[in-house]
Amino acid sequence: QEECAFSGIVLEFTNTVFDGSVRRYIGALGARVICDNIPGLVNKQRQLCQRHPDLMQSISEGAKEWIKECQHQFRHHRWNCSTLDRDHTVFGRVMLRSSREAAFVYAISSAGVVYAITRACSQGEMKICTCDSQKRGQDSDDKGNFDWGGCSDNINYGIKFAKAFVDARERMVKDARALMNLHNNRCGRMAVKRFMKLECKCHGVSGSCSLRTCWLAMSDFRRTGDYLRKKYNTAVEVTMNQDGTGFIVADKDFKGSTKNELVFVENSPDYCLMDRAAGSLGTAGRVCNKSSRGIDGCEVMCCGRGYDTMRVKRVTKCECKFKWCCAVECKDCENVVDVHTCKPHKRPDWLDVT
Repeated sequence: QEECAFSGIVLEFTNTVFDGSVRRYIGALGARVICDNIPGLVNKQRQLCQRHPDLMQSISEGAKEWIKECQHQFRHHRWNCSTLDRDHTVFGRVMLRSSREAAFVYAISSAGVVYAITRACSQGEMKICTCDSQKRGQDSDDKGNFDWGGCSDNINYGIKFAKAFVDARERMVKDARALMNLHNNRCGRMAVKRFMKLECKCHGVSGSCSLRTCWLAMSDFRRTGDYLRKKYNTAVEVTMNQDGTGFIVADKDFKGSTKNELVFVENSPDYCLMDRAAGSLGTAGRVCNKSSRGIDGCEVMCCGRGYDTMRVKRVTKCECKFKWCCAVECKDCENVVDVHTCKPHKRPDWLDVT
């Protein structure tokens, strides 16, 4: 199976083709040759790739951003969004399971495509899209009237393209995993739109702000990451209904709608031990927080196996002073700190008996 094919497809652009020399590659080989040689693309995606190679470059650059965000959000977890070198699925076999981790990856990667495309449109890098032309005339908010101006981020185009490209694979099959992926893709797209913000510039005598020109802009991608991380915590377990058109929530006591919630079909492994079949890298050697009782604490992170402690020297800037004009001078201070890392899994003694 290639259930994690989307994130892999996005990274294929980054890892193999779009390494910052996209125009040189396309100029030499042509978009058709490039797109035909990216593994995992279905026909619809291949066509979009050939039609819009410049958008594909933006997607590849956005991929680095959402993977970095995923790793930030899970830096204190047993599963920490680790990527695998030379693996076009990016995260390995962990994505084959229809777990809440897979739900998060599909949502954050879909959000990343929206963010990257929308940003590229606003920056004038695309022939096919520009700023949002619908934002014209006058409008008002809680501070009064304003004129639409500047360059509003074209979020609707970003969502439209992301939906067409990202969802193409899932629409070819009708099973629980495809439905799950489509649902979580949509949650990711809508998460970016949720945090659109109004930015304004004041005009008037001495900056009185008697006149304002405003535009809509995307918030920092961290806000989307934080939001989807909370949705990961409250993700809802579902099963497919009998006619294969939707979900049934596994918890019969669940009240409310799953529309804006991440959904998953299978429970996650505990990620304590290395398990190649499940895609778990284990937590041996991971840094833990001795004083924490949370998920980053040594008891939880190390799964009860205990931890090793090393004393290491760290150099930090200290005693900083402002020097006229215009520099800051600091001393290098050396501190000795304890670093705690999870012990490896101990093999049962009977395995070593010959």
